[in-house]
Amino acid sequence: MQIATPYLMFLGDVPDRLAAKTAYGINDWRPEWCVGQLRMEGCAADLGIPDLTLEEAVAKGCKTMVVGVVNAGGVLPEHWVTEIVTALDAGLDVASGLHVRLGSIPQIAEAAKRNGRALHDVRHTTETFPTGKGTKRPGRRLLTVGTDCSVGKKYTALALERGMRERGFDADFRATGQTGVFISGRGVAIDAVVADFISGAVEWVAPAADLNHWDLIEGQGSLFHPSFAGVSLGLLHGAQADAFVVCHEPTRTRMRGVEANLPTIQDVIDLTIRCGSLTNPGIRPVGIAVNTQALTEPQALTLLRETEAAHGLPATDPVRFGVGGIVDRIAAEFPA
Repeated sequence: MQIATPYLMFLGDVPDRLAAKTAYGINDWRPEWCVGQLRMEGCAADLGIPDLTLEEAVAKGCKTMVVGVVNAGGVLPEHWVTEIVTALDAGLDVASGLHVRLGSIPQIAEAAKRNGRALHDVRHTTETFPTGKGTKRPGRRLLTVGTDCSVGKKYTALALERGMRERGFDADFRATGQTGVFISGRGVAIDAVVADFISGAVEWVAPAADLNHWDLIEGQGSLFHPSFAGVSLGLLHGAQADAFVVCHEPTRTRMRGVEANLPTIQDVIDLTIRCGSLTNPGIRPVGIAVNTQALTEPQALTLLRETEAAHGLPATDPVRFGVGGIVDRIAAEFPA
């Protein structure tokens, strides 16, 4: 799906910041797209951007109202429906990351139809994907992989996009999850794709490109996670990755939501090379991204030095310390 920017961020009347984490993620990484926010009475979240009416948002050039919230069950509260219908009547498209399809609500579907506006359900796609072919295609690709779920794969790919562009690389973040789609304006929630078509969907997300163009593909799950390894493997094969960065959270001993032990970083490097070689025999690691949020700065720096020494790869916390070392490694391994 292709979502028109800039955005008006709809926060509804959520009770806290966490309930609007999708909106916060978009605003963190694409502030230039977030023209303003629309909040209902009692909303406890605030992105720190202008509060706008729908009329003001349209006048400022907004194209899409983003329902930037999460909640249990992914439902759309009934009292938000009127706000969404009014936005469609004002001339805005509407996009949502909730499980419920916007078009499944009759009032919203009717408003979109009469105004000729688009409804984007980011967890779902109307795109039809072929099966993956694994045929070599031009361009260069990097995939973030993990020792577990929720270890920073999206933030690492986004940090690399920023860092590589600052160094003169032609590089684009490629989204494979709902928040990532909002951030990039394009992509597919890969975990909602029928299994046979996962690798084909990734080939669509990161298609043939100029020889020196880099697609930085957001990883999902882990090859070692009993629940999500199938998604991770399909992503790896479809990405046809030239390079990968291993993402890790050092305080965990078990994988999220299951009893499986956390694999080591070396386990992930070895299995990623072995499986990734099916569609790109030249695949190689270029760095390690460690989420050090739970550590003090001295502890974090010590761990990163030890990790670099153990694996012979640059190691960093992309949010805390940047990605300069990984960009240096990419430049050395893949000269233009």
